[in-house]
Amino acid sequence: MRRVFGLGETVLDIIFKNHQPIAAKAGGSILNTLVSLARVDIPSYFITEIGNDKVGDNIALFLQENGLSTDFVHRFDEGQSAIALAYLNDENDAEYEFFKNYPKQRLQGDIPDFNKDDILIFGSSFGINPAVRTRLKDYLEAAKKAGTIIIYDPNFRNQHLENQDQLIQVLEENFAYADLVRGSDEDFSNIYGLCDPKAVYAKVAAFCPNLIITAGAKGVYTFGINYHHHFQVPIIDPVSTIGAGDNFNAGIIKSLTDFNIIKQSELKLSREDWIHLTTYGIEFSSEVCMKLDNYVDASFKDQLAVKVSHRISAAN
Repeated sequence: MRRVFGLGETVLDIIFKNHQPIAAKAGGSILNTLVSLARVDIPSYFITEIGNDKVGDNIALFLQENGLSTDFVHRFDEGQSAIALAYLNDENDAEYEFFKNYPKQRLQGDIPDFNKDDILIFGSSFGINPAVRTRLKDYLEAAKKAGTIIIYDPNFRNQHLENQDQLIQVLEENFAYADLVRGSDEDFSNIYGLCDPKAVYAKVAAFCPNLIITAGAKGVYTFGINYHHHFQVPIIDPVSTIGAGDNFNAGIIKSLTDFNIIKQSELKLSREDWIHLTTYGIEFSSEVCMKLDNYVDASFKDQLAVKVSHRISAAN
């Protein structure tokens, strides 16, 4: 089977509602994606760093219990594993506070031997952090050289806005590494100050031809060289939206593997490919919004085929 690699930060999410902690979960954008993929039987490898401390031990055990390979997880002695406090508002959207104490030398693990059939996803603050930038690009260059499909999720939040001007060049360099960019409407509003999906695509297309914009209840906008479409999403009453985008990414990757979507010199997606990517993404995202976990349950794989089949039929 094709291998999926995720490159990103790992945190312990402590979730608050009405000023009280209600759950503690291993988290981080890429971790959420990979756990859901592992739970639907996709071979998943996490490229990250955690401390040699109790929090790191808890995260490592969680990864192993959920079937993720830890071959490329670097454990550091200087510093501590990161913690994120997630505060849910009345709509169950989250605002975050982060507590981080990393070593001076970052991301010191081995680079995988990527191959053409592999998929690599990266993003969030890890994708723009100057402390890991040089090493991050070593991974991206190796994947690019191998012909691996690269997916980028900018996850560009409000806390990044004070450095927006300096980060635009880094973000666009990441767009250029990617074969597919998937971000939220909030991400692109923060990056470019644009709310019109077509205007956003005009910006991103200068670097990457394939773009998916998720816009919550307003639906999903997909853009390729020869395909633009707006998909409706089901109306739900979410429990938490923390893992929504991360699991949309998991759905994209699951569809790439299920339908054996590969690239030659570049990733060219047909109308049917776009429908598969989007319908899978919607199902994964909708599922995770109905629980406090940031990833789908293991039982979800038994329901997925029927759910996606109905949605694909409706899209056609």
